[in-house]
Parts: sequence; C-alpha cells; structure tokens
Amino acid sequence: MNKLHRDAQAIIQRSIEAHLPGAAVRTALAGHTFQGEIYLVAIGKAAWTMAKAAHEELGDRIRKGVVITKYDHSKGPIPNMEIVEAGHPLSDENTLRGTQLAIDLAKSLGEKDELLFLISGGGSALFELPQPGVTLDDIVDINSQLLASGADIVEINMIRKRLSSVKAGRFAQIAAPAKVFTVVLSDVLGDRLDSIASGPAAPDLSTVADAKRVVEKYNLKINDTMKKLLEQETPKSADNVETVITGSVSTLCRSAAEIAKELGYTPYILTSNLNCEAREAGRMAASLAAQINNGAHSFQSPCALILGGETVVHIKGKGKGGRNQELALAAAEGIAGRDDVVIFSLGSDGTDGPTDAAGGIVDGSTVAKLAEKGLDIQKVLDDNDSYHALKAIDGLIVTGPTGTNVNDIAVILHQ
Repeated sequence: MNKLHRDAQAIIQRSIEAHLPGAAVRTALAGHTFQGEIYLVAIGKAAWTMAKAAHEELGDRIRKGVVITKYDHSKGPIPNMEIVEAGHPLSDENTLRGTQLAIDLAKSLGEKDELLFLISGGGSALFELPQPGVTLDDIVDINSQLLASGADIVEINMIRKRLSSVKAGRFAQIAAPAKVFTVVLSDVLGDRLDSIASGPAAPDLSTVADAKRVVEKYNLKINDTMKKLLEQETPKSADNVETVITGSVSTLCRSAAEIAKELGYTPYILTSNLNCEAREAGRMAASLAAQINNGAHSFQSPCALILGGETVVHIKGKGKGGRNQELALAAAEGIAGRDDVVIFSLGSDGTDGPTDAAGGIVDGSTVAKLAEKGLDIQKVLDDNDSYHALKAIDGLIVTGPTGTNVNDIAVILHQ
C-alpha cells in the first residue's frame, strides 16, 4: 500500500471515529436538564450506539426504552430497553412490531414525563406504522418505486410521511403531553428536521402540492387509499419538542479536512451538498483531479478535494452495488495511468446500498486491473454492478457498520 492509499485509509478511519454517535449523545445530554421521569425511544442505524451512550450517562434514570435498528446493528442487551432489529432500506414485520412498542410507550407517558428521542440515518424505514387502510406491502412497494426512481431523500420522505402514523410530527403528538427531547444525527442535506427520518417529532414543511408533484415527477403507481392520504395535510406544529442536531455531513467534511491537513495536504471543501447522479459525480471528481496544478484553479498539490452529500443512482441494470461504489468506479477512467491521485467515496454508516461495503477506492491502475479481469467499466456501470467489479480488484472499502450515519463523503487525494 503506497502513501496515498495509507493516507486515504487514515482519513476514512479517523473522520468516521470523530462522528461516532456516543460522543454526540453525551454532548447533547450535557446541555440538557431532565425534569421528570425519563423514557427513551431510539431509531435508525445508530440507534443501539446512541441508546447505549444515553444509558451510560443516565443509568437507571431511564425507566424504559425501545430501540429499533437495522439487522446486525445491535451489539447486545441494554438495561431497561427492548431492542428490535428490522428491515432497511425496506420496512418489514419487525419494523411494525418495534414501532408499535414505541407507540405504546409514548401513549403511556404523562405531563411530568420526558421522552428522550434519539434519531439517526435509516430511521424513516426502521420506524413505520402505516396509516389505516395502508398495508406494509403498500409501503414496501412505494419505497421500492421511490428508491429505483432516483428521487432524493427529501422527495422520498414527502411521500413516506403522508402514509405513516408516526412520521410528520405525529409521533410527538402521540407522546403529548409529555415533553420530547430529540437528539439527531442528520443524514439529510441541509439538516431539514421534517425530512430526517421523515420528521416523526418535527412539524412538516412540505405541502399536499409538493407530494403531488413528486408522484407526477416519478410517475408513481399508488392506490386510491394512498391518493386520499396524500391529499390530507400533515401537522404543522410540535410544541412539546426540543431538538438538538449533533452531527451532519458538514461536520464530517470538516473532520476530513482537518485530518488531511495533519497528513500534509492542503484541504479544500468544495461542497457539503453534493446531490446528483453518482456516476456523474465520479466523472466530475476525475475532472477536478485533472485540473490540479494546471492553473485553472487555485488547487496545488499535495491537496485533498472534499465533497460531502448524497448522490443518487437510477437503477437500470441487474447488478449489485451502491452509490459510493458507482461514484468511485466512474471516476477511474478519468485518472487512468496516473500515479499521483487516489479517489474514494464512502457512506459514513459503513453500508453502501445492499452490500457489505461502505464504498470504493480507485487510482490510476484501476482501469488496467479491471481489463485484466475482462471487465469494461462502462458495461459494469450500465449493469449497476460496481460491487463485483471493485471486489475483483480489492477496490472496496469495508468498514462494517460504523454506528453512525451522516451522509457520504468523497475525497480526491493528489500528491
């Protein structure tokens, strides 16, 4: 492993460590005083880690809790808490069971109680109970349509929240008159509270007209019951809620920049709002690498160009992969033959699409290595099969579940 790859690994490891949810929860709790009995609900891929940190801080003051996280993301029992692992990115029967447990807990609370509500990425799929007349199959179908369409997370959640009994501020209404203290790890660009996990404790900023536009834009197939629900307005206030955002893609980019600087690179954060087709972002990354030291920009090597956000993939093939793997693979052609640049992209939660990889890393030798395996990049991209291509040349980034989720980061390292 050469210096560029070693430095890339250091940036990956240390920037993720800086955003582990335990520290985020402890920081939030240090600034809050609980007045009554404390109860807990945690949802999302980082739910277990956040709940564990809360218990370490508050101990038996937490009378009871419900933790809903993705399969294989729980790391064992937590005192006084029921832990439910469920489906992601598509909800399943365990999703409904865990959500019902959270609803039952919220309904039991009184005016002097306080609910500590911990939210992390993946919460929208993991925290779900459909509105009356809507089935789990309906939810899975519409989510599958939205994920395949290339809709962004804000658009996806506009639809999800109108079909749900707990999204769009409805869970906060269920918990009333108890107070709700919400601690959020944001996986939504711009940190819109009504979009993070579809805003179960936040007033909804979207409108009926917005939802209808999403349906028309992506030609979504919905039944009559769903049409009627999309025409009903959502809650626009949540007076019993206090919210703190403790981590986001912006802070992830800043951490990566600080680490790159320590390693001897001049860091440039180009955006924390990357939101486009994954392969186009990859080609843009390669183009940016080509412009370093050419006078067209102020970038001078050694440098690290940093882009945070969340790209999308329009699924047309039958392969396996994720948006970060596709971004990295798409960048490879533009840096072929060069020994002075490495490009990587990864999801901060450690899971990129339906794979065991967090993302991908490429350099000037990637195209040649693929050719030796009989693989053509364009054909691989057309089949959305970036996972198998990168795996064949040891180009996958595999971290395992990190316990956090603050969007994605791509870095161009140039020496």
